[in-house]
Amino acid sequence: MFLDYNEEENMSLSKYEAMLKSNSSLFFDSNEFENIIQHYIDNGQVNRAKKALKMGLQQHPNNTTLRLLGIEILIFEGNYERANELLSEIEAIAPENEEVFIQRASLKSKEGQHKEAIILLFEALERTEDFADIHSMLGMEFLMIDDYENARTHYEACLKHDPYDYTALYNIMNCFNFTDDTHGAIQFLNGYLDVNPYCEVAWHQLGLQYVTLESYSKAVAAFNFAIYSDDTFVGAYIEKGKVLEYLGRYQEAIENYILTLELEDPLSFALLHIGHCYEKLGSKKEALKYYMQTITEDPLLDKGWKAITDYYFRQKDFKKALYHINKALDIDYENGLYWIRYAKINNRLGLYREAERGYRKGIENGENGLDNWLARFDLLLKLGELAAAEISLQQAFDGFPDNPELIFRNIGIYISKGDTKNGIRLLKQVVSKHRDYSIILEELFPKVYALDAIQKVIAA
Repeated sequence: MFLDYNEEENMSLSKYEAMLKSNSSLFFDSNEFENIIQHYIDNGQVNRAKKALKMGLQQHPNNTTLRLLGIEILIFEGNYERANELLSEIEAIAPENEEVFIQRASLKSKEGQHKEAIILLFEALERTEDFADIHSMLGMEFLMIDDYENARTHYEACLKHDPYDYTALYNIMNCFNFTDDTHGAIQFLNGYLDVNPYCEVAWHQLGLQYVTLESYSKAVAAFNFAIYSDDTFVGAYIEKGKVLEYLGRYQEAIENYILTLELEDPLSFALLHIGHCYEKLGSKKEALKYYMQTITEDPLLDKGWKAITDYYFRQKDFKKALYHINKALDIDYENGLYWIRYAKINNRLGLYREAERGYRKGIENGENGLDNWLARFDLLLKLGELAAAEISLQQAFDGFPDNPELIFRNIGIYISKGDTKNGIRLLKQVVSKHRDYSIILEELFPKVYALDAIQKVIAA
């Protein structure tokens, strides 16, 4: 009876670890040590790999492969200088060993010398029988220098070796995506699916490409084929649900999202979007139930708190909305959109100072649209902070220098400060073109608006 490779590897590993536990000493051939060390490297257990390497070199001191594994560990730890020294020693003994070229290429890559790494990998390719691994490494190096065409060529070579190398397939899709070649991606996937018609990953990727082209019926069809190929493929149900939701087919979207909950532990994304769909259908209680389930499942998902905030805001339950937006801000304090929501809720509650703070923080965190500048200015004016309102107004002019809503507020500021001359001068410059905006003076600066001098200019 012959054992396959994985069984032999597992037996060697079990034997080695049993030896360590019993504090005994056993002999392992060099191939067994190679498998044990590689297992630890692949699982990020560097200290265990080093311990096995030390024992392996004690039993097989001149074994080149074990020494090369030692170099791999040095590279993993960032000890490039020592790795280079040992590579030179091995190269002198075994100049044609493919692993020498591979490890030297790995070193060059770590040092950012990707073109040099590519040259070395081509040298390794001439000496190896393991073409797929070298092509995969070449693909990654070409990606690092943004040469997507060559990267794709090498990942396609990986797929020829193993049609179900999904890492290679995903990287090919990345190459198409980086160059915005959606049609090329679709053509490639259709060719691949002609040969591998039940590959759920390829159907899923095809659906995503059709979404990019806004060909939603074709996208749904592709996701259906992915599900037909593997009816437990959660990603296909999610993407199909998203498309159906976008198309307003909310009940169908809900059905797809619910299927994902049956296949895996509840996904907060699915729960959240089920809530969105129910709200669109007018089922408010169901919507709230799923929003609550979302934050129960993932209390750190700020979008869940935001969804509940918006729900209560639409229901005009501003106190509950404030509670939940504060939760969202606890998670993502620098989210400008959340600060704007905070501002609007506080404004509806009559908490104007907190509302002004919300607009200020929102603007500081990137939400510097005109409406937010205007809202902040108006709140500062309401709070009687004329100087702060003027400073805010000047900051707004940096982004919107000729905006009439800002200009008429500036006129009000001038005259409120007693600078009637400049206020009237500015009013005369803009009133003929923007007369309708004089309502800003009437609403925000009624005393200014009532002045005979102002009425005279507006009426002229």
